[in-house]
Amino acid sequence: MDISAKFSDKVKHLEASAIRETFKLLADPSIISFAGGAPDPDLFPTEELAEIAKDILQNEGKTALQYGVTEGYVPLRNWVKERLKSQGIGGENDETIIVSGGQQGIDLAAKSLLNAGDGVICEQPSFIGGLNAYRSNNAELYGVPVLSDGIDTDRLEEICKEHSNIKVLYTIATFQNPSGITMSLEKRKKVLELASKYDFIIFEDNPYGDLRFAGEDVPTLKSMDKDGRVVYLGSFSKILSPGLRLGYTCADKALMERMIICKQVADVHTNVLSQMSAYNFVTKYSLDEHIEKLRQCYGRKCRLMIDCIEEYFPKCVTHTNPEGGLFLFCTMPEGYDTKEIMKKAIERKVAFVPGSNTMIDDKAVSNSFRLNYSASNEENIKVGIKALGEVLHEIVD
Repeated sequence: MDISAKFSDKVKHLEASAIRETFKLLADPSIISFAGGAPDPDLFPTEELAEIAKDILQNEGKTALQYGVTEGYVPLRNWVKERLKSQGIGGENDETIIVSGGQQGIDLAAKSLLNAGDGVICEQPSFIGGLNAYRSNNAELYGVPVLSDGIDTDRLEEICKEHSNIKVLYTIATFQNPSGITMSLEKRKKVLELASKYDFIIFEDNPYGDLRFAGEDVPTLKSMDKDGRVVYLGSFSKILSPGLRLGYTCADKALMERMIICKQVADVHTNVLSQMSAYNFVTKYSLDEHIEKLRQCYGRKCRLMIDCIEEYFPKCVTHTNPEGGLFLFCTMPEGYDTKEIMKKAIERKVAFVPGSNTMIDDKAVSNSFRLNYSASNEENIKVGIKALGEVLHEIVD
């Protein structure tokens, strides 16, 4: 029996995340991978979390191992609400829930809003997890280029004029994945203006916002939202641990009611032990001090990677200059296919994410590629970028 003939329309056209697939490369310890999106595991507060988990299981085990509330462990949920409030996020018509990683927030919001054929405007390039969430709901995806100061708002408006089915704009406005670019304040205001003018919802995905190591903070779209149009998606994955699978979503109460029902269908509730562990960490220790360590480390690694790129890459290869987050984006001259170049790089024991994996049409040829600087140590950054530079010189020289 060919079971694939029975696949639903929602999933038969989906491809496995090429970025997740690259994790398999890590099974070969000789490969230096800049392909993942993981934080530095050496910065995980393992000792603190081990002590916290032991204490919870010994003293609150019946709570930690029992079913929980769909909306989230109340103490953690209240803590998140207060933290968001201090950032100007969350009004009287908003609600906040804890989700199983930021990805689930995207998925629940998409399921709650999108019908087949609804239009979703995405930054180009964008995060494949978001793209697949919209594809799985049979949405029509429209790409808008990311410029040096964020999404091309002129093209955004053109698409809104050209298509009457636009319901959602998906943006990673701060330290965008994969480009590392941050949308300017002027453009954020313009995006909100266009959302009101053309009546669409904004999904503001902000898993990297705490990881600024240069420049000045820019207000989130949600903090400037006066109409309840912004669904704010946050995460503990990049500031505490991705393995805890903890995120949070703040959105209009009416929408949140639908999302809660969808979450009950998906997983009933987020892992209670993880939630209790995170709450104990943020109340017993200083999360801000922990984040400052991350900022200093990632800033140092980013600067090192850029220095190595400028030393070892051909001059025709350009790169972005992130002020935070985990990624930078490189672009070769037109005509090169970085998916093919990736094969040669693997032969030299170095990996990256080809740009095609971050595009709406992932079959199209791309001359760009994403590099992650957070997960590698400084020696591997030096060795890996030099090896990749040698591959690129062989191709373009």
